[in-house]
Amino acid sequence: MQNSVTPTHCPYCALQCGMNLTPAPDGTVEVTERADFPVNRGALCGKGRTAPAVLSSRVRLTSPLVRSEGTLVPASWDEALDRIAEGLSRTRTEHGPDACGVFGGGGLTNEKAYTLGKFARVVLGTSQIDYNGRFCMSSAAAGGMKAFGLDRGLPFPLEDIPKTGCVILVGSNLAETMPPSLRFFNELKENGGTLIVIDPRRTKTAEHADLHLAPRPGTDLALALGMLHLVVAEGLTDEAYVSERTAGWEDARAAAMAHWPEYVERITGVSVPELREAVRMFCEPEAAMVLTARGPEQQSKGTDTVGAWINLCLATGRAGRPFSGYGCLTGQGNGQGGREHGQKADQLPGYRKLDDPAARRHVADVWGVDPDSLPGPGRSAYELLDALGTDIKSLLLMGSNPVVSAPHAAHIEERIKSLDFLAVCDVVLSETAALADVVLPVTQWAEETGTTTNLEGRVLLRKQAITPPDGIRSDLEVMHELADRLGVEKGFPTDPEEVFEELRRASAGGPADYSGITYRRLAEENGVFWPCPSADSDAGAVHPGTPRLFLDRFATADGRARFVPVSHRPIAEEPDDDYPVLLTTGRVVAQYQSGAQTRRVDELNAAAPGPFVELHPRLAERLGAAEGDPVAVVSRRGRAVAPARITLGIRPDTVFMPFHWHGEGRANTLTNPALDPTSRMPEFKACAVRLEAVKS
Repeated sequence: MQNSVTPTHCPYCALQCGMNLTPAPDGTVEVTERADFPVNRGALCGKGRTAPAVLSSRVRLTSPLVRSEGTLVPASWDEALDRIAEGLSRTRTEHGPDACGVFGGGGLTNEKAYTLGKFARVVLGTSQIDYNGRFCMSSAAAGGMKAFGLDRGLPFPLEDIPKTGCVILVGSNLAETMPPSLRFFNELKENGGTLIVIDPRRTKTAEHADLHLAPRPGTDLALALGMLHLVVAEGLTDEAYVSERTAGWEDARAAAMAHWPEYVERITGVSVPELREAVRMFCEPEAAMVLTARGPEQQSKGTDTVGAWINLCLATGRAGRPFSGYGCLTGQGNGQGGREHGQKADQLPGYRKLDDPAARRHVADVWGVDPDSLPGPGRSAYELLDALGTDIKSLLLMGSNPVVSAPHAAHIEERIKSLDFLAVCDVVLSETAALADVVLPVTQWAEETGTTTNLEGRVLLRKQAITPPDGIRSDLEVMHELADRLGVEKGFPTDPEEVFEELRRASAGGPADYSGITYRRLAEENGVFWPCPSADSDAGAVHPGTPRLFLDRFATADGRARFVPVSHRPIAEEPDDDYPVLLTTGRVVAQYQSGAQTRRVDELNAAAPGPFVELHPRLAERLGAAEGDPVAVVSRRGRAVAPARITLGIRPDTVFMPFHWHGEGRANTLTNPALDPTSRMPEFKACAVRLEAVKS
């Protein structure tokens, strides 16, 4: 075990807060403030402070497990790896390479995500790879690509937020999901700026707002169009900017003008005066921003919804200018980098498209394979999971827990159980790992070195602070050993810096160009923003990275941003007489994602011990439910039961459940897997349910 203080980053959300780790003689690890990192300036939430608790052998996996007579039992690494290789090889021989599936996670480092994509395509030859980041910000990515020609969560650093005049925050409860970021919004207000929060609940974030709009879930698209209608009607369009820097305005304007304020009020429940006030606040200052999160994105029309908010920014000249723009608040720790380098179904490293011949040639050359040997695009995350046991017979899963996190989760659990073979690499025995044929215990954040890319597009270096326990190997070692067993002896190094050097070459010239980034620079500069091309051979200057995108031109062929005409449409499953209430889901401050790790931390469990159903007093009265009474929430897909939490801070037509738990309170038993036609994002945020009192 090392004894010095190691500067590194939190393993949880996309802020990737800086922290210092110090090993203690008793084997524990102390977290201390790291004030030099600009994203959190030393501040940490409870999850970050308690992150070392998951390093304990009391909660983490310490030995490979294999299934024997229906039970997972300890095994040697050779036996476990042999079983995985045999299972994947047998599937490939009997059913073809696409019968092997690979499912990754948004918490994997860039090195692991890159290698996992390479492993799927080079070793297994399968097109069937995707990752749980598809559930995170894929709609924002698709909307950004359409409008700007490039997808990076935030096109500017968080430090720009206090310098703008107004922020519209759509569907984000960042006070609970990424608490250290709240300081930037408080500083915005201290500087005279304003904050508009759009959320059907009066969250802790909404309590900080100058204006809180509470639309009906699934109507964010109509709300954005109603605001754009008012911008046009009141002469607030920046005509010079639209003419000089955009294309497609006429069609987008025509679509918006069909959404007059009174019509939008009927759809959303947001009054016309509130709409007018929001437009005034947004348009009055010189600079403004729109930031979206999962609320508007996790919808079957999420890409169009993001497009509508981008249209609002473009029409008012609020993109590609200092302290203005549209941005997405990425959720998972490496949700950004995870899709940039190859574990998404349609992408190759550097954010290259898998169906682009030039991209295939470039990456194949780095990998030393024939471009024609690379498979084409595969299924998106939910579609891949839905195909388990039918088209896909075996699955290698790394760092994800879809039994809890996937929509229509009971169905996905059954699909996983129907597999011929399942192998899981994880830190803990998650609900999904418990179903596996083989489980491999792998290193985690403090036990390994690797890079992540935070919500700003800032590439960061996480440094190893402690030696992993005996019997634990890294995901890179796992893929190296499996590749060797499956007949590919070279090309899968175990040293993360060696992998990163290859990633640099693979990303060179791509939209997400990391070729000018090195481990040394990351350590010395507190991270580097991509794109960062390598030094020009003639000039020799080191590229500084790109903290702020689009100030000169957008990443389109002609440098102009694209308006995309969009119109309101209903959610996939509107309430009716049988299911008259809307369910929306989200997170609480003391748990993270599927809870696989945070539910093993005593302090966090004490703060958030289990699921609940948040409902308005009028709804509770009709149901005859009091605070704490068990309430059943029923959708067309299943039934969940949790205690009632009664509050005036939610719409009377809506209930809320957090999604961190398995068992009878699993929120994702209820959610609708209806997919956005472009991003393939499921509609987590709105589905029709009914409530039932539960007799004791």
